[in-house]
Amino acid sequence: MAAERDPRAWRVDDDPLEARQRASSHSSARDDGTWRQPRIRVVQMDQGGRMNSSFFGDPRTMGPIHLHKGSIWHFSRTEIRHLALATGAFTLALALMFEGGVLNLSSRFPYYCVISLISFTPAFLLHEFAHKFVAKFYGCWAEFRADPAGLRFGLILAAILGIVFMAPGAVMVAGNATRNQFGKIAVAGPVTNMALWVLGYGAWIVLGEVGGINSVIMFWLWGNSILCAFNMLPFGPLDGKKIRTWSEPIFYTCLSIALAMVYVTITSVSV
Repeated sequence: MAAERDPRAWRVDDDPLEARQRASSHSSARDDGTWRQPRIRVVQMDQGGRMNSSFFGDPRTMGPIHLHKGSIWHFSRTEIRHLALATGAFTLALALMFEGGVLNLSSRFPYYCVISLISFTPAFLLHEFAHKFVAKFYGCWAEFRADPAGLRFGLILAAILGIVFMAPGAVMVAGNATRNQFGKIAVAGPVTNMALWVLGYGAWIVLGEVGGINSVIMFWLWGNSILCAFNMLPFGPLDGKKIRTWSEPIFYTCLSIALAMVYVTITSVSV
């Protein structure tokens, strides 16, 4: 008979062979019939619920995740605060880009802030919401967390050089998910940008000659096409790498559509 586990070992680690128990506060994950990996935790946060810089950093600090059940439309106070922080920083960075940096600020800066908020930030927000809603549909915990280091870097770069290169944050997902489900969570973001681009292109055809509105639609098309294509790159923490790992045919189909959106935007859309 195997020796009984030394009680002191619990101070160091969990028993790797212990029976897994689902937290009573977490809703059951939906099963699509494929084998489920145990203890999948796709999350990177510190003890205060803040996300570590994941774009250039490494996943060394892992904070505890409190799972909960409820509507897929639920947004916690922490998540709303992080969304507001990322949206504000992203809007300011875009406005600084339009001005060419902080040294070139003009009276049009408030206008650029408004146009960025209306035209570009929906592409970012709805992209992240799509990841969140699909993850919660499969029974996972999912909330957006801003990346403070990424926001600071993006703002400083935009202020000095007038260039936007920012990692505002990401939807953190925790729970049991199959490979198929995780692929669908990843592809939800780019597909949302594709749908928004199609809506914008239809509006451009109908209203493209209307003064004032055409600028909003043009920036809408640019925002969704560039964000979609960038996220389809198959490396780092981007969606493209996760989608390619899940299904190469779906990856190449989505990548082709994203590149076609960029091409059409460049060649057909102008003020």
